[in-house]
Amino acid sequence: MVVKPFTVDLDKPLVFQVGHLGEAYNEWVHQPIVSKEGPRFFANDYLELLTRTAWWVIPLVWLPVASWLVSMSFRMGLTLAQVPLAVVGGIFIWTLLEYGLHRFPLHMKSTSYWHPMDGMRIVFPPAVTAILCVPFWNMSRLLSPPSVAPALFGGTLLGYVAYDVTHYYLHHGKPYKRLTQDLKKYHLNHHFRNHSKGFGITSSFWDNVFRTVPSTKTAEKMSNQ
Repeated sequence: MVVKPFTVDLDKPLVFQVGHLGEAYNEWVHQPIVSKEGPRFFANDYLELLTRTAWWVIPLVWLPVASWLVSMSFRMGLTLAQVPLAVVGGIFIWTLLEYGLHRFPLHMKSTSYWHPMDGMRIVFPPAVTAILCVPFWNMSRLLSPPSVAPALFGGTLLGYVAYDVTHYYLHHGKPYKRLTQDLKKYHLNHHFRNHSKGFGITSSFWDNVFRTVPSTKTAEKMSNQ
């Protein structure tokens, strides 16, 4: 008896369907979902609401938090020259976190219930981000002096905001400048041609360091489309 492969029904909540895909999940999750309103994750309206976040919520919530953290370091004794250095250090740390999170947890192979990809849910809900912030805040406190830790972590949050807003724009915006056009081609190449390369979103710096830059031939194909 031939068993037909499981097909996801986009008119029904996705989360408890994708586990039935088995080995086919990793191929399905990198396919674009064409839907006017975006498919539901959960049947429960309250759970569904928690999965949807407008892009502008990210800077609205986190920029004031980052500013408060930076001001805290200043109040704790950092000079006007030292504060920017700590912030830049935090942004640099974020670029590595961005690469690592995108390369490993967000590309974890799964044959069970995991997160389906949906273009309407590009940015992280603030509640999820707040939970993820806890270990990184503790790490900042552990690895830096008390007066430096807030500005360092504030810089990390600024890097995160830049990442989430950029990620949304690359999926839903229409870049008209060369830099943003190149970023979009680089990222879409990662999603739809070679998702084992090109993990950087805001830059390809760590892709160059860890040799995960897509081949030139693949990039040329994307640029000609």
